[in-house]
Amino acid sequence: MNILGISAYYHDSAACLIRDGKIISAVQEERFSRKKHDSRFPELAIKSCLEQAGITADKLDYVAFYDKPFIKFERLLETYLAYAPVGIRSFVKAMPLWIKQKLWIPDLIRKKLGYEGPIIFPEHHESHAASAFFPSPFQRAAFLTLDGVGEWTTTSFGVGADNRLEIDYEIHFPHSLGLLYSAFTYYTGFKVNSGEYKMMGLAPYGAPKYVDLILEHLIDLKEDGSYKLNMHYFNYCSGLTMTNDRFHELFGGPPRKPESKVSQKEMDIARSIQVVTEEVILRTVHHVHRMTKEPCLCLAGGVALNCVANGRVLREGPFEKIWVQPAAGDAGGALGAALFVWYQYLENERKADNKHDFQEGSYWGPAYDNGYIEAYLDARKIPYKRLSDEEIPDVVAGLIAKEKVIGWFQGRVEFGPRALGSRSIIGDARSSQMQTTMNLKIKFRESFRPFAPSVLAEHADEWFELTPPGKEPISSPYMLLVAPVKAEKRLAVPPQGQALKGIEKLKVCRSEVPAITHVDYTARIQTVHPETNPRYYAIIKRFYEKTGCPLIVNTSFNVRGEPIVCTPEDAYQCFMRTQMDYLIMGNCLLDKKEQPSWYEEEDWQKTFELD
Repeated sequence: MNILGISAYYHDSAACLIRDGKIISAVQEERFSRKKHDSRFPELAIKSCLEQAGITADKLDYVAFYDKPFIKFERLLETYLAYAPVGIRSFVKAMPLWIKQKLWIPDLIRKKLGYEGPIIFPEHHESHAASAFFPSPFQRAAFLTLDGVGEWTTTSFGVGADNRLEIDYEIHFPHSLGLLYSAFTYYTGFKVNSGEYKMMGLAPYGAPKYVDLILEHLIDLKEDGSYKLNMHYFNYCSGLTMTNDRFHELFGGPPRKPESKVSQKEMDIARSIQVVTEEVILRTVHHVHRMTKEPCLCLAGGVALNCVANGRVLREGPFEKIWVQPAAGDAGGALGAALFVWYQYLENERKADNKHDFQEGSYWGPAYDNGYIEAYLDARKIPYKRLSDEEIPDVVAGLIAKEKVIGWFQGRVEFGPRALGSRSIIGDARSSQMQTTMNLKIKFRESFRPFAPSVLAEHADEWFELTPPGKEPISSPYMLLVAPVKAEKRLAVPPQGQALKGIEKLKVCRSEVPAITHVDYTARIQTVHPETNPRYYAIIKRFYEKTGCPLIVNTSFNVRGEPIVCTPEDAYQCFMRTQMDYLIMGNCLLDKKEQPSWYEEEDWQKTFELD
């Protein structure tokens, strides 16, 4: 039985195909359209999923859409009426798309796919909950979903058992932890629904000066984690911005202009809202544990991508184990909707062993074999060296040890926002210059943003305080947990370094692996396992054998403002537009020094008479 899951029309639209309960393919639309966070109907992602499954749309048994559009429309109408006439501009802007497209999802699906079968519409937070629990390794678990807003729900929790899940409690719009965080994303000058990562990375440079102000004026937080926002300070219900003049007056001025210099004020605000967010989540997690009495917790929703908070939940929370959906945002809703149909709607059996998840590394996008890669390179007369499978670990590890920056393009595209060793840029974590080099010369992004380590799973606890005392060894294959660097791996900061403030803190080496150590001595960890990504594991292991260091820098293979690369064409273009030293695609190794003058794809077509 083939079930197609779809998410679309808010942000990060995606498609997923499951066959007899097993994930066959899952990928975001942005990977193909090359528009970051593309929210359009995922025609290209659907096409890819069907191709990977080797079927056409007439072989689908069910299609699942990740929320209920009519209930979401009801919320919008009620909200606009409640604030009328204030929200008329926002109303006028939103309605045409709803009238033309969003209310006609069944017709759109049938038209785009040529599909005549049943279409199922779980609620938005049911899709999130299903994406959290059903792929998890647990037969039973509590689940917690937190995001901006679905139809009405912004936070929910309940219990998943066997092949069913039940939502027991919800918080409703306009009260939303996700929208509170996004309001501060907007105020600090970053783009809502994509800049939240930046604010999280900025937080350690600041002091929590505004925590009391936030708790006093913006959010009424109860001991059990429930809360209400003071809508007196927000504009997202009726306007085209997240915050209003009262908010700006409270924090001493207007929002930072995008692309302007980040000041200490923005750093302090980022730290403050991060502290508040973590407090809300920790109180909620304790309440969920008290109410459900389950030993395991599953997380999803956009707020679950806050890996700093996740790390605290693991270390300080009451649950023995946690599992976070790697595509925790709306993209994962496509997967959740499909699994909801298979397990809950069709009542199929589900068996988990409490050890291995069903996400299998989250490598569910398309792959490109050596034949495709070589044909692309040969047609354009691009020089490369063909390596054997056995040569790759030693050659690549040697280049990393020489502090070369390498584009790593292997296997299937990752599903979710993180590069996990299929579409990655990799380098030497021991290098004191690697963070600056990658940020400014390759990623073209803000210098303050940290990089993550990919570490051999069996060595993670030697370098990071990942596993809490008394708990089983923790893995973090999806880069969704932040943990401190071990004390014995840290370096003493001299007095002059301790006096540095803000971005100046970057000038100090804080550990034996400075390229992945944030200014608060933490790192966002990916544990690498031979069973899910054997080639990536092999190069890190060889690097360890050469250097004694079992980890490398891993950042996503893209430049700022663009999605992670998908095809060899995308990878080569990114390679040539940046100061990467080498690119390895499949078994083909490309040296930047040997490359011809760079052509845009249209110029390749003309120069080499390509089809």
